[in-house]
Amino acid sequence: MNRHSDMLVFSGELPPRFDEAIEQIGPLLDLAADTEGMTVEVFRAQGVVVEKRGNRAWLGWKKPVHLYRALSLLRGAWDAEEYTCKEEPCFKTGMMFDVSRNAVLRPDALRGFLRRMALMGLDVGMMYTEDTYEVPGEPYFGYMRGRYSIEELRALDDYAAILGIELVPCIQTLGHLNRVLHWPSMARYADNGEVLLADSEGTYELLRRMLEAASAPYRTRRIHIGMDEAHGIGLGAHLRAHGYEDPHTIIRRHLLRVKEITDELGLQPMMWSDMYFRPDSPTNGYYDGDPSPAAVASVVPGVQLVYWDYYHNTEDEYATMLEKHKRLTDTPLFAGGIWTWTGPAPDYEKTLGTAVPALTACKKAGVPFVLATAWGDNGAEANLLTALPGMQLYAEFAYTGGYDAAWLAERFSVCCNGNIAQFLGLSQFNTVPGMRPTALRPVNAAKFLLYQDPMVQLFAKDTQGLPMARHYEMLSREYEGYATAGGLYADLMNFYAKLARVLAGKCRWHEQIAQIVRRGERSHAQILAEELEGTARDAEALRVAWRALWFSTNKPYGFEILDGRMGAVCARLETARTRVLAWAQGSEDEMLPELCEEPLPYTLREGGELFGSYAVNEIVSACRIDN
Repeated sequence: MNRHSDMLVFSGELPPRFDEAIEQIGPLLDLAADTEGMTVEVFRAQGVVVEKRGNRAWLGWKKPVHLYRALSLLRGAWDAEEYTCKEEPCFKTGMMFDVSRNAVLRPDALRGFLRRMALMGLDVGMMYTEDTYEVPGEPYFGYMRGRYSIEELRALDDYAAILGIELVPCIQTLGHLNRVLHWPSMARYADNGEVLLADSEGTYELLRRMLEAASAPYRTRRIHIGMDEAHGIGLGAHLRAHGYEDPHTIIRRHLLRVKEITDELGLQPMMWSDMYFRPDSPTNGYYDGDPSPAAVASVVPGVQLVYWDYYHNTEDEYATMLEKHKRLTDTPLFAGGIWTWTGPAPDYEKTLGTAVPALTACKKAGVPFVLATAWGDNGAEANLLTALPGMQLYAEFAYTGGYDAAWLAERFSVCCNGNIAQFLGLSQFNTVPGMRPTALRPVNAAKFLLYQDPMVQLFAKDTQGLPMARHYEMLSREYEGYATAGGLYADLMNFYAKLARVLAGKCRWHEQIAQIVRRGERSHAQILAEELEGTARDAEALRVAWRALWFSTNKPYGFEILDGRMGAVCARLETARTRVLAWAQGSEDEMLPELCEEPLPYTLREGGELFGSYAVNEIVSACRIDN
């Protein structure tokens, strides 16, 4: 493609700030506005329109992002002599960025995501900030956590507006506030360690400051006020002060106070819906019951409800839950999940398996707005770049009304300049051949094998007989090839190549050492122990690569947690090497007790399925980490 063919001459009905937008997104497509080149006439339409004949094109748009999506479609059809495409999205679609689970995206990294969103046609971005935003007068809010300043958020909102994207604040006004409430100076606002104290005037003074600060940097008047997973509400300080009260009653009264504040600030709130289900569930669950009359009565008019579901695999399950929500509200919204929270590697088998039936059900039910979420639970170990294929999936479903694997790959190549197979293949890190994941909580081998102790092998029975080392050796070679080939995601692929190498080394140890020690094969044990020195070097190389990847997209805060985890991995490898070498060389006559205990199943179910282990403290030891 020569330089002249990359030039576009625009005319017609261009959206506001188009010149600024094309300067930002044009380089991603290798396109630029000029006074010569392909002539492009732009006009208003009902959705996305692309027509191309030779060296002329006609692009139609209803919203600015429709035009930017149209440009990406035009680039994809650049070599076609003639091309026609018309799209009308079946629902509004957006992306939520979790910037609260230790990883706080740098503003320049967020701008990169916003540019990709514009090319995909996603026109809503949500900033999930539990405490990672500045609240004047509250110095502990986001202290040492990388919180965004008001100026940073205002600049991001300005940038999103150039691209036709509505940036929406998403905060918490009841639960999920552990990082705020753990500070001694904030304890007066706590019902328990996670949940704010309802019915306290001090709480509502704090909430006013939070809502004012969270909304001030944004143009939009919409705000997500959270309210999900407020486990134990009314059972802590509230119980001691007021006695027992039905949770629905407390939540409604609290929500009415929050709504008073949002009304005064001219804000339009939305919230997660699960607390209308949990108090009536025998398991404190979300999906296993119907909303009770008390739940229906506790709904506050004027607050949009967002049904979130990242787990189910059939269209009927989503359709049933949407019907249940319609007992609470006429127009429920929906949030699905891009499975980035399983550990260092995302799970795209689960993402595809849940998203396609969910989006199909939403389309049939006439859901007006669908949100893709990419959470970072337990340390944000998977870099948010891994969410890009999921973002593309949600966008393509919204505009085409269905899922087509070849089309998704083609669009990802254009919008994200990447090979989607390399991203989707990351699921192989989580499921070794022979592993069978549970339906709702898929197995995440990359995480539990990375942190499993070399001496206290809690998952030995779960993985017995599986070809783990061979599997990760294959992945190591595959991802080393991707990293060596270079490209935009070379650092990401290098991280996964190094992760696979460490997992291969650890698995070689786990597959053999206990049996060797029990059989008394000291010479063989010495060989394995000596190999651990190389595995420890690989683990250190992984830590360094992880650090470089983290700092390329995130603020520095939070990586100290991963540094500590990898430091512990290296330390335990050294301890295992030292102890087994001493035994192998006869310095210790006694058997190594940790390796001689009969292994018991941990996450292995009776049917042979493995349950995911998503928290490090579930993985590294049978002892408690915090006492």
